[in-house]
Amino acid sequence: MKIVFFGTPEFAVPSLSKLLAHPAFQVLAVVTQPDKRRGRGNQLMPSPIKALALQHQLSVWQPKSVKKDEETLTKLQELQADVFVVVAYGQILSQFILDMPRLGCVNAHGSILPKYRGAAPIQWSIYHGEQETGITTMLMDAGMDTGPTLLEARTPILLLENFYDLAGRLAELAADLLVETLLQLEQGTLQPVPQDNTQATYAPLIQKTDYELDWSRTAIALHNQIRGFYPNCVTQFRGEPLKIMATAPLGPTYWPQLPAEISSLETEWEKWQEKPAQPGEVVAIAKGVGPIVQTGNGLLLLREVQLPGKRPQSGTDFANGNRLMLGERLNTDKARESTES
Repeated sequence: MKIVFFGTPEFAVPSLSKLLAHPAFQVLAVVTQPDKRRGRGNQLMPSPIKALALQHQLSVWQPKSVKKDEETLTKLQELQADVFVVVAYGQILSQFILDMPRLGCVNAHGSILPKYRGAAPIQWSIYHGEQETGITTMLMDAGMDTGPTLLEARTPILLLENFYDLAGRLAELAADLLVETLLQLEQGTLQPVPQDNTQATYAPLIQKTDYELDWSRTAIALHNQIRGFYPNCVTQFRGEPLKIMATAPLGPTYWPQLPAEISSLETEWEKWQEKPAQPGEVVAIAKGVGPIVQTGNGLLLLREVQLPGKRPQSGTDFANGNRLMLGERLNTDKARESTES
């Protein structure tokens, strides 16, 4: 099967790797986003997919707009590929492109469609507290993730799993599911299933305001926001922005899902939660574990944080290094200013 692969970030790397290693497939070329400036040196850096493609001596095309780049469109037509495979490419394909390959364009999407169509399905599924997600392969059409579905694979979302953790697992799941999808598509054993648009939900691009922590929200809502939008959620500490990198909600609902060093706090939890405290207030500092913060409903353990210009550090090191006091409050006013500047 002759394939052109469209993809850009690390999430797409396992998929391209599996296709390159499989004897049934021949990857003819790779289309990826233009190089971007990254890092302290602000140097132009290739996408992870471009780096992998170059290792395998593949042709790599990087149009700013694949829909409008006549040279790329001509090359795509000349290849006469059987299928275009699209994994987190980052540009919308025109109907002209979708109609080129014999078997169509196959996309691996990071949710169980029709839920979480759009640019950030993994982040928003965590944010909304979903306990299960997965990968759906589909035949692409001109809409935003609206094409008929082919195969799906499901996986649970663990309580302490953040976006990067889950994305890593889903990337491997996508790679395996793509191989199975393409093999069945070639054999003619797949029956595309139209999506139920009445069940559709959307996962838009994340905005800077989505990173702001409002301590009047519940502990589980804040926890899901922090891990879903990892590593960028921010609050204010002593007039400076403070990134909250990892947390754990405390209480009977969560003890069985937490590691022993956190679930051992159960003996103290009832005493802490009975303390009158304002949202964002530090109500306890658990030795060797970290600060405990009051939310609008429930207590939240700060497992990892990051001060401006510093490396991420454990909640315990943060509390000790800054001589954190009971009754101190975290809030969002200055944090909002830092995200807008």
